[in-house]
Amino acid sequence: MPMTLPVGGMVNISQGVELESQPTLTWLVDPSRTSIIGTAEGADVMKQAVEIILSVQRFKWQIYSGNFGMDYRGLIGGNPGVVASNLLRRLRDAFSVDDRILSVDNFAYTVDGDSLTASFTVRTVYGDIQETAEVIL
Repeated sequence: MPMTLPVGGMVNISQGVELESQPTLTWLVDPSRTSIIGTAEGADVMKQAVEIILSVQRFKWQIYSGNFGMDYRGLIGGNPGVVASNLLRRLRDAFSVDDRILSVDNFAYTVDGDSLTASFTVRTVYGDIQETAEVIL
């Protein structure tokens, strides 16, 4: 017997629904003491979130979804120009999962021996954060 899908009116779930941003209150970690020192929100939490995204290797840890973290795979050993271009694209992709992050701008890189160091500005709803990322060539 063939299955049929229901036919009928559509329900508009957006009618009367207001979207509201949730507070960013979260645990604040002190890396030098490797301990939680309390809770925070706003710019402090954004700086921590950016640092965590940059330090977590995407697709490596089961505790994180495949959408979280930075994918450095395949960048090592490449041509500096190609590596820089791919790094910028991957940075933008990594930060796109957090709606508090608006953009990645002012991307610049330097090559020193076998190391490419990129500096960039992460623009967030709480202000700008200056960051760096390093790739071994």
